[in-house]
Amino acid sequence: MSAAQLASRPVRKDRRSQAVRASLVGVALLYVVVLIVAPLGGIVYYGLRSGFGAISDTFSQSDVAHAFYLTFLIMLIAVAVTTVFGVVVAFVLARDHFPGKSLVSALVNLPLAVSPVVVGLMAVLLFGRGGWFEPFFTAQGIQIMFALPSMIIVTIFISIPFVIREVVPLLEELGMDEEQAAWTLGASRLQTFFRITLPNIRWGLFYGMALSAARSIGEVGAVLVVSGQLQGRTETATLYILRAFDQYQAERGYVVALTLAAFSIVLLMTIEFFKRRSTKAMGR
Repeated sequence: MSAAQLASRPVRKDRRSQAVRASLVGVALLYVVVLIVAPLGGIVYYGLRSGFGAISDTFSQSDVAHAFYLTFLIMLIAVAVTTVFGVVVAFVLARDHFPGKSLVSALVNLPLAVSPVVVGLMAVLLFGRGGWFEPFFTAQGIQIMFALPSMIIVTIFISIPFVIREVVPLLEELGMDEEQAAWTLGASRLQTFFRITLPNIRWGLFYGMALSAARSIGEVGAVLVVSGQLQGRTETATLYILRAFDQYQAERGYVVALTLAAFSIVLLMTIEFFKRRSTKAMGR
């Protein structure tokens, strides 16, 4: 074999690897375009094709305003609860060793595996007529089913995993060296958490909160089961979209859907922007 042939082998391998890499990139881009960009583009087109008059008309409806108010109220409560308890559970899973830890870790992922409709049915079994806890709350004069409390409960349940799954890998990667150094210097555990641990996990925590928020505002199945879909009372933005299409008000449904999608996208992009800005500032 000549020297020229031997020299050409690495060139051919490089070309093959570049072709394979380009093919994988093309497949990934096609996947994103078909499953994400195209549906979003469709929502944008149908939501804006009638002009801004349709948008102002949609937001002028009292039931739309109440649906958005209820949606974001549930989202704020769910994100607050899942953030606080998510960080606690993440610490337990990342830092402690105890019997049944693998079971607890698996149970954290249960909301991702269970259908939201099943979650709603579980809430009915617990809090509905004849349910386990229904007599207690009825005696206290508290209505759980077909009211705001049941909608919050099921939304919290389906949003549980996101903060935990974003924070646990960060805690495992960080280890305890910095925290132990702070304790040695006399810092309390609370001071160590707020000055050392929290700044180190903040971006993972923010992403988990953003994912929880997006999941909360987009939930349909569980909320549909427990809310009763009472217009102007227990109707969230996603339930309004269903009703809008059922009543041949597709334009209003597209406008509301576009608003929810835009909120989620802007939220994630804002976090990514500030994360990159913080990273650049630290690099300087």
